[in-house]
Amino acid sequence: MAGTRTDAMAGPHFKLSEEQEMLVRMTRDFVADNIIPVAAEYDDKAKFPEGIFHKARELGIVNMLVPEEFGGVGASAFEEVLVSEELGYGCTGISTSLGVNSLAALPILIAGSAEQKAYWLGERVIDQGQFLSYGVTEANAGSNVAGILTRAEKRGSSYLINGSKTFITNASHAHFYTIFAKTDLEAGHRGMTCFIVDRETPGLSVGKKFDKLGQRASDTAEIVFDNVEVPEDNIVGQVGQGFYIAMQVFDYSRPGVAAAAVGLQRRAMEESIRYAREREAFGLPIYQHQAVGHKIADMAINYEAARLLAWQSAWQVDQGIYNPRVPAYAKAFAADMATKAAVDAVQVFGGYGYMKEYPVEKLLRDVKIFQIYEGTSEIQRNIIVRELFRGE
Repeated sequence: MAGTRTDAMAGPHFKLSEEQEMLVRMTRDFVADNIIPVAAEYDDKAKFPEGIFHKARELGIVNMLVPEEFGGVGASAFEEVLVSEELGYGCTGISTSLGVNSLAALPILIAGSAEQKAYWLGERVIDQGQFLSYGVTEANAGSNVAGILTRAEKRGSSYLINGSKTFITNASHAHFYTIFAKTDLEAGHRGMTCFIVDRETPGLSVGKKFDKLGQRASDTAEIVFDNVEVPEDNIVGQVGQGFYIAMQVFDYSRPGVAAAAVGLQRRAMEESIRYAREREAFGLPIYQHQAVGHKIADMAINYEAARLLAWQSAWQVDQGIYNPRVPAYAKAFAADMATKAAVDAVQVFGGYGYMKEYPVEKLLRDVKIFQIYEGTSEIQRNIIVRELFRGE
């Protein structure tokens, strides 16, 4: 992983390459200059970070997975994970808005034709700087992806899509969507197909965005399809292949989500260290009291472990290794440990941690969704159990 060496005498190591170190520094500087100073305002006003997105796009730290042949930077999954941690450190609401293009592009990258990649990713995303969203979740089908009810019925050389998607990130701003719908209601998970749907297609409407507890800078809304006509050229992969594409997307996307949680975890730890060094109680800096110091020690232990799992899961993607346990390990552990770190950071700050003027209050509100989206922590454990007992 990372700069893992193959020299048998030297053994493997975890040192980043010079180029990767530069990428981290560049992203960290971007976050310090463009995200941290405005994060509280964007959270308070639930403001979508469009300007920040375009600055990041010019720098090459969004749309990272689009291959060079279509105008992108062709970054590895590991490089995207390095960037995700830094963006998550700054604000996971803003980083979610910046990262959804990569999520929504994954079905096209995994199963799309060369023509689809050139037009939708090369021309629309890279050249025109457009937003796209990923549409799987429905009101009655969250964790149960195969239970979606949105349907697509064939009509000549087109499909008519009817139904709705909910909790769709960047839905209000997206110019097009990768949408999963049932083309055969009787075939279970084998009856699902992925479509590219243009925002301007008649019959498609986006509802009012949701007012959320945390990650408020990330737009989340419902999409409704009322006889939305989509040409069959917009099918991604093959008819009936949608469920398998969605499962592959999760394996590719979970390392980045885990890394964003790792970034939030590091922020909670560093804010706690800063405060515990300055704040005194009973004549001592509070970190010297074991009840506080051990909380911060645990943050450090869990941060390092979660980051290594995120790195391993990204390395696995880059090596073409299929093992769903590893991204499930990374997503579940990073989400759970980031949540623990945010809760403990508020405790370290005491009453001040509950106040909006201090950063850890926002971290606590932002972190909870990591245990829910991109597959709940419970679903990750289901995957792990399934893989551990496979073949028995």
